[in-house]
Formats: sequence, structure tokens, C-alpha cells
Amino acid sequence: MSVPLRLRPLVLAGSVALAFSAAAGSADVVAPTLPAVQPSNPELVSPAIEKRVNELLARMTLAEKIGQLVQYGASGGADTKAGDTAIALNPETQAHVDALALARKGELGSMLNVTGAARTKVFQEAALKSRLGIPLLFGADIIHGYRTIYPVPLGLSATWDPQLVQDLSHMSAQEATTAGVKWFYSPMVDISRDARWGRSTEGAGEDPYLGAAIARAYIRGYQGKDLAAADSVAASVKHFAAYGAAEAGREYNTTDMSDVRLRQVYLPPYKAAVEQGAATMMSSFNALNGVPATANSYLMTDILRKEWGFDGFVVSDFTAVMELTHHGIALDAATATQKALLAGVEVDMMSHYYDTQVPALLKEGKLSIATVDEAVRRVLRVKFALGLFERPYSASSEVTAAVDAHRPLVRRAAEESFVLLKNGGQAEPAVLPLSPGVKKLALIGPLADDASEMQGAWGGAQHVPDVVTLRRGLAARMKAQGGELLYAHGTDVETESESGFDEALKAAAQADVVVMALGESSRMSGEAGSRAHLDLPGNQQALLERVVATGKPVVLLVFSGRPLVLDWADKHVPAIMAVWFPGTEAGNAVANVLFGDVAPSGKLTMSFPRAVGQEPLYYNQFPTGRPPGDADLTKPPGHDTAFISRYIDVANDALYPFGHGLSYTAFGYSDVQVSRAKIPVAEANHAGATRLVSVTATVKNTGQRAGTEVVQLYVRNLGASVEQPVRSLQGFQRVALQPGESKRVTFQLGFPELSFWNAHSQQVVEPTQYTVWVGGSSTADQQASFTITP
Repeated sequence: MSVPLRLRPLVLAGSVALAFSAAAGSADVVAPTLPAVQPSNPELVSPAIEKRVNELLARMTLAEKIGQLVQYGASGGADTKAGDTAIALNPETQAHVDALALARKGELGSMLNVTGAARTKVFQEAALKSRLGIPLLFGADIIHGYRTIYPVPLGLSATWDPQLVQDLSHMSAQEATTAGVKWFYSPMVDISRDARWGRSTEGAGEDPYLGAAIARAYIRGYQGKDLAAADSVAASVKHFAAYGAAEAGREYNTTDMSDVRLRQVYLPPYKAAVEQGAATMMSSFNALNGVPATANSYLMTDILRKEWGFDGFVVSDFTAVMELTHHGIALDAATATQKALLAGVEVDMMSHYYDTQVPALLKEGKLSIATVDEAVRRVLRVKFALGLFERPYSASSEVTAAVDAHRPLVRRAAEESFVLLKNGGQAEPAVLPLSPGVKKLALIGPLADDASEMQGAWGGAQHVPDVVTLRRGLAARMKAQGGELLYAHGTDVETESESGFDEALKAAAQADVVVMALGESSRMSGEAGSRAHLDLPGNQQALLERVVATGKPVVLLVFSGRPLVLDWADKHVPAIMAVWFPGTEAGNAVANVLFGDVAPSGKLTMSFPRAVGQEPLYYNQFPTGRPPGDADLTKPPGHDTAFISRYIDVANDALYPFGHGLSYTAFGYSDVQVSRAKIPVAEANHAGATRLVSVTATVKNTGQRAGTEVVQLYVRNLGASVEQPVRSLQGFQRVALQPGESKRVTFQLGFPELSFWNAHSQQVVEPTQYTVWVGGSSTADQQASFTITP
């Protein structure tokens, strides 16, 4: 049922009162009593900060107020010449703005991707000499490290290790603040279920529960316990909202979905970040249900501010305010400005619209000064909370290269991020870990000795000479154990030339084992990196097939920012490991895992398809009225069992499903139990009910080596008023086990895990049947059940 926006209730932060009709299986909504919305970050609205904000706001001229709402970058070096500080803006206006001149007048609030202590100091000094001396806020795309680079976010999420994410985020904040940066355009928390979308590399994959856990970790790491600390930065959570659901996986494309799906799947990571205290938010490029996010008051005002209590500010994405004219909902710059500001976008990134259009809009009565003041107030809150007025400059010596003390942490991150997709099988022995007795190891492929590619999209202020390539890392390892590394480039990432094939085949012929370093280039994922084909680009597949045909044991290392189609490799290559783009310590991390110093523990956070035609592909699908079950693909279409939800030319399931990842040992599960068989719905229907039922299970290391298993809890809800997924992740733990060791793991399920969004856009628990599974992937089969009773 479609519910008009004006009738949609707010998220229920307290109890929910519902009367259920068991016979009809429906719910009659009783008007709830809503508690007062609490601030999402008390630091931003402390009485002391509010007093300072109001006092400063009262002294500001209109030009100074508008200046706080505009953001520009700068070109050239960090000196005072206007030619080096003017930037060309959007291609339609070809306007140029002298950012330094604006800073001197106090009419510039923030700057984009201007980094370096000396360079930021020039602009900051100019701002501080303005009439009111309001400091600038320097923001940058610091996505997975500043100088010491760790794995791209999709790879990092494969660690299923929020504490590690927090530690790495804090590390990158420590490094970047020395360069004057106090604002990160990160984390990207968009749920991505379509591997064609290039920006999948920037997020945590397809699941909202895991995405929310990772989002909270990023905010804790970036912002710390005190935003004003010298090594804390303000996070900008992006892209609000549902950008990852762009149609056809095409960058900047539109998104259309129900309110239930929006709230059930796509909003939880944003909400988690806001609850953790995120200081800023970035609007997305896409339209949601026909309304571009940058002009979407339902998102920016109704949900973000009124429901979630967000007290920070929203920045547009790059020229997104200007792009409202491209969307066709504004005929001119004035209308675009009006719609964006009224929707709740406080800062205009690079469009050159707010500063040129707001004065006339005020004069014409199309905007109120109260709207402008509220926007400025939100920006000033963040600046005061960050301590910029007290410490406008970087507080310590600038980090200009990878930090040696940080290398162990980023190396560990890379090691934990690697996902062992395959290692032998029924008819073939395990190849990994490599034996110390390997005397000649061949390393072949375009990504084997390319330092810049190891850092992936958005590689921060990377210093390429700092990177340990695979060739360097494996050469050192082979030398240390008295062996030899044979290297051949083989081919480029994107080429049809086979000029390097002979050299590669010669190296393979001489080797005991061959390691193939294949995959995407870093530019092939990330922003504007959408792909219609997900196989190995160029002629890498041909090279792989030629090397496999030599009969030598082959280990395929897959570098990518997304899932790729590896169907042929799965059938013919004995060992396959996804290594993403691992960062500064790539070569050392790969060597440690290949030779068994560290056992792989990564688990997929996006499903790997068998064919691109399966996309979008995700584990927590709806069952449909004709579930695929165990369809026999050999049956002709006219057979009775053919009329189910399935493809006729490929299996429905993923080649490697969500949560999948092997180790050098094996793990077994048993004795899944729930603490309660029945729970009254009146008890369950309280947002504060966090420990309604305990789920316990035993996990055992059944192999011969130590290892770490990511134990995963999945839940299914049957009998609800709205169709629910076949299973949904609702808990996970990393558990380290010695050979033969067992541990009892416990998960708590409460309202957050058992509730869902009903047809009235309310988060509820209903009298239904729950099944829980505990295991090592989304295909876990050890289960138990309980019931929510009327």
C-alpha cells in the first residue's frame, strides 16, 4: 500500500503499540506516542558551543554567512598569487573563483582536496585575517589511508573486524591532520548489491547489518572520543541515500524503490553512522523515487533531522546542486539553489550557486534569512566542535610518506582482507599454503610489479615508492628460504597483445608453482568505473588458460574493487584468492599468507556471480511464490518443475556466496540452541529490548592448523505481514582456534535484529516464526527456531 509522505510516521525510538489480527495476518496501526528526538552528537549542540555559535552568527554579514555555505578547491602551489588559487568551476558557467581572495574577505567556509601543511596554512592565514577570523575547514577524499594505505573499503570489510577498521581509520586521521585536513569524505556506507557499480569498492558490500557495524567503526576511528582532539577529523557519511542501488549498476543513475526497502536495506548503515555521532553527511548524485537527493527534503529533513536528530551539516557532492538542472527539476541556478537549501543541503560543493544566487532569493522572498542562519549555524557547530578556532593549523610535523610504525597495522589489514575462494577440491589437492620446499616460484601478470595499482581507487596522498609490490615481497621471501623468484609481466591489464605470453610460459615451465597476479586496474573501479562485463579484462583470461595448460600448480590472485566472474577459473585453477587492492604492504602481506605465516580469514561481503546476467546478486533475497529450490537445469522448460524462479542457462546461486571464505584449516558447527522457545510480542515490541533471546552454538577447529573463523548468525522470519528475505545476517564474531579447539559462541537477538519495516513504514515485531542458523557463510545449515507469540 502506498502511503502519502505526509502520513508516514517517524521511526519509533520507543515502544510500538500494535493490535494484530491473527486470522487475517494483518496489522492495525495504533498511533504511537513518540519520545523526543535526541541529538545525534551532543558535542555539536553543547550549551557552550551553541552560545559561541549564536554570538558569532549575530555579528556576521550576509556575505559572510553565505561564505560559510560554499566550498571550493584551488589550483597551483601554496603561495599568494591569484593565478594559483583560482579554480575553474562547472563546465556550464566556466566561472573562475579566486579562493584566496574569498578567504581574505571571510567569504569562504571550506576547501576541497587542498592538502599539505604549507598549502593549507596560506589559505587559513588569509581566513584568520578576515574581519571575523572564522577558520576554514579543509576536507579531502581520504578513503582508505592518507600516506600509509590500507585495503580498499570493500576489501577491508572482508575482514569482518570492526575494531581493525576503527584502528585504521584513526591511523589515517592521525596522518592527514598533520597536513591540515580535518574533514574526510568518508565513510561511504552505500549498500551495493550490483557488482557492475564501480563504487562498490568504496563500501562494505551487500548487507545492511554488516554495513552498519562497519559504519560505526569508521566514525569511532575518525572522530574519536573528542572531535576537538588534534588527531580527530569530522566524518562525512556518503552518499545519502541509496546511491548503491543505481539502476543497471551505472554510475550516477537513478534509483527507485519502496519506502520499506529503503528503510530495511539501504538506510541502516547511514543511521548507524548518525547514531555514532557523525558530524556531516554528503548528499548523493542520484534521484531517489524521482527526487534528486540534493533536493530531497524527505531524506534530508524528515528522516535525517526530524527522525534521527542529526545536528551536523550536509554537503552536496561535487557540483550536485548545479546538476539539479540536468535532472530537470530546476530550470535555472536560482531554483536549484532554493530547492537544495530548503531540502537541507547546507554546503554547496563547487557549483558556484549558493554565493551567486542566495542574495537575490532572499530579496525576492523565495528564501528566508532563518533558513540561511540555520544552515550557517550547523556549519559553525562543526567548526567549533573540531577546535578549529583554538587550533586552526596542523599541530605536529607533516607526514609526507608512509609511516614505518603504521606498516604492521596495514599489513595485518591486508592479510585479514584476503579471501581464499578455492584451495583444491574433490579431485585436486590443496596448493596453499606454499611449501618452504618450493625452490622456483613463477610470478606472472600485469599486477605483479605495479606499485601504483596496489593502492586502488582513492589512494589518498599515496607515495608510490613506499609500496611493497608482490615481486618485491615474494623475491625477498624466496631469497630468505634459498629459492628463486621467476618474474614475467605476461600482459597488460587491458590489451590484446600477446607479446609477453612466451616469456610468461617460459617462466611457468621452469617453476615448481605459478602465482598469477591478474584482475582490474584501479581505475576500473571507483567513481565512474561501472562495467558491463565482469570477467578478467583484456587478454588476461587467455594468458591464464595458457599457463594452466602447462600443468603446473597455479595460484590465482585476483586484484579488483568488486566481485568478478571467475567461473572458468573455478573449474580449472586449483587455488584462487581475492586480494582486492591491498595497499602499501601488499607484497609482504601476500607473501605471509601464501607461505602460511598467516592463515587467511577473510569472508566475502559481496557475492561473486557465475555470470554477469545474475546481477544484481545478493544472498538475502525474497523467496518469491515459486522459490528456486533445487531446480534441475537439465529439465526442459515445459517440465512441471521448470516453472519456478530461476535461470534456464545458469544456476541461481552465487559462485562464491556472501560470507564465503576458506582457511588453511577447517571448522565445524554443532549444537545450535536458543534460550527461549516463545516470546510474547508485547515484550518484543520495544526498541530498547536488546536481549530477548540468546543463540548459542559450538564452533570447532577440525583441522591441523590454527585459524580464525568468522562465525555468522542468520535469521529468517516467516509469517510476517510483509515478505521477508530467505535469511538475513544478524550477528558475527571473529573466533581464533587452535587445532582441535572448540568454543561456545553466543549472540543476543533483540528488537533491532528481529524487527522489520511494515507496509506503513513502521519498524515492528509481529507474532511470527523465526529460524536461526549459525555457520561460516550465508549457506550455514545448523539451525534452531523460536516463536513470537500474540
